[in-house]
Amino acid sequence: MELPLLRDIFIIFCLSIAVLFVCLKIKVPAIVGFLITGILAGPHGFGFIEFIHNVEAMAEIGVVLLLFTIGIEFSLRDLIQIRKSVLLGGSVQVFLTIAAFFIVALKVGQSASQSVFMGFLMALSSTAIVLKLLQERAEMESPHGRTALAVLIFQDLIVVPMMLITPIMAGTDIDAGQELLMLAVKVAGILVFVVLSARWLVPKLLYQITRTRNRELFLLSILFLCSAVAWLTYRMGLSLALGAFLAGLIISESEYSHEALGNILPFRDVFISLFFVSIGMLLNIEFFISKIGVIISITAGVLVLKALIAGFTTFLIGFPLRTMILTGFALSQVGEFSFVLSKSGIQYGLITQYHYQLFIDVSVLTMLATPFIVSLAPLVAEAVGRLALPHKLKTGLHPAFTAEDISRHDHLIVIGYGINGRNVTRAARSAGVPYIIIEMNPETVRLEKAKGEPIFYGDATHANVLEFAGIAHARIVVIAIADAAATRKITGLARRLSSKVHIIARTRFLQEMEPLYEMGADEVIPEEFETSVEIFTRVLSKFLIPRNEIERFVHEVRSDGYYMFRSLSPESATCSDLRHCLPDIDITSFRVEEGAPLAGKDLAEIELRKKYGVTVLAVRRKGKTISNPDVHMKFAADDILFILGTPDKFADITNLFYNP
Repeated sequence: MELPLLRDIFIIFCLSIAVLFVCLKIKVPAIVGFLITGILAGPHGFGFIEFIHNVEAMAEIGVVLLLFTIGIEFSLRDLIQIRKSVLLGGSVQVFLTIAAFFIVALKVGQSASQSVFMGFLMALSSTAIVLKLLQERAEMESPHGRTALAVLIFQDLIVVPMMLITPIMAGTDIDAGQELLMLAVKVAGILVFVVLSARWLVPKLLYQITRTRNRELFLLSILFLCSAVAWLTYRMGLSLALGAFLAGLIISESEYSHEALGNILPFRDVFISLFFVSIGMLLNIEFFISKIGVIISITAGVLVLKALIAGFTTFLIGFPLRTMILTGFALSQVGEFSFVLSKSGIQYGLITQYHYQLFIDVSVLTMLATPFIVSLAPLVAEAVGRLALPHKLKTGLHPAFTAEDISRHDHLIVIGYGINGRNVTRAARSAGVPYIIIEMNPETVRLEKAKGEPIFYGDATHANVLEFAGIAHARIVVIAIADAAATRKITGLARRLSSKVHIIARTRFLQEMEPLYEMGADEVIPEEFETSVEIFTRVLSKFLIPRNEIERFVHEVRSDGYYMFRSLSPESATCSDLRHCLPDIDITSFRVEEGAPLAGKDLAEIELRKKYGVTVLAVRRKGKTISNPDVHMKFAADDILFILGTPDKFADITNLFYNP
């Protein structure tokens, strides 16, 4: 029996492997490889794929799973924090883009309704490509990553009103007011459902499921929640992707989010690759070659204009120049939902077949360019930052430091107030260490300053911000941001401004360590590897390996570039298993009861080692541990004694601890 769909998937995977292998050899991003695969395999390439619609359906699953995982890694609290960027940033970006392309379309002879529709198509950016790139670059938590996500969320919401308005612009008789009102009611209902589910329903449901300890049941339950919420939003007139994002937010509020994410990731990566392949299939190579000059010119114009508008929107929210450029470049392409909207335009006569194919080729080309543009953005931001531009443009609309803000000496400067920054400042506060926080998210600054935190708005890649923070008199600078390029720049700048300050930089990737050391960092902490070291240190402690051996192990691991399990030599006199090194020896604990024979006596009187052959290693008294207790220390009721000996000796001394 022939299975055409299976044949198509087989062809896509075979071709993808070959194209991706070549792309990785020449250091071209994987997304570009998938798009090229689609171009080659599609109906306008070699025509290998017969059932394109089935591939598109599976591709949509990829987008759903991508947004689902983004939602799991995010949280309702995070969404509330970026509400200003969603509502203000998203609306300004969309409406300015519509206005700009409306004017351009009018200039080239389009009617008013056609010009507005062209603005609709250009206003949307690619959620799948942008979020995939930000995830790969570990920049989801960066200011530009969170701003881009906020704008994309708004775009996913606004596409539905666009679909409702399209027939009206074409002259179709439809009650748009009633439809929009119903849409608003549905959105409000979904938001209430999300909050209730996240707080009460889903955590209790997942708790009952995890109690079964059945992995298959847990996986099916997670997929059910994702598909159920996505289907619900789709039935209400919203997108599947938005529903999947909301489903992820619901699960993110539970303690099972990390397990859910680990189960979903393999499925997401497979299906999202099919999405990029399906986008590549839309490009008409013959049409592209015949109109190559026009298509490339329009593509360049679209990228530049959208980047400028998105960057200006970011500036209005209050972010500095660097974030403006990074966000603008990230949102400069045309989105996948524009393809869906364009089909409605053909249906209602708002776009001709010629302009439709022109739009498709330009859109796919912007998507192909996006990975390269995003990689280039930090370099452009650095080059533009060196220009003699207005101070407000470089630092953002929100006030940065003022000289009177800084009155500390020998203090700690924390750059970035994410999870790592918060943990550092919490420890500093507990230890009584004076500190200052530099943060680029104006909303975070406003909220935390109201709580009394010494937090200030500013872009630490600018020398004046670090100078105002008192870097000349600071003892330590901790760089705890998610932007690798900015971390390198801040490290180099901090070292130039102060040769004495101790610089500790956080990074996500091992390959970032050497550049940071070259820039002047004193310590570089790669997150994943440091977590592994901490886990294994605790494992070694439980196996009673000597403390100095553990410390030497940790030192060797760090100094050797975190190549773990390679540092301890075979000759090392460690003992990884107490039973192997000390046969029949164990450690146990006993609590001294009131009136027990041991109560009120000391080691010299009771003679535990001489009479019973056991050794007291430590005593736990009122929450404090006393190691190597003195022989004249009197034992009291409720003391816990940690004793080394053999199991048969433990049986002999049991009656000493209990009231007869």
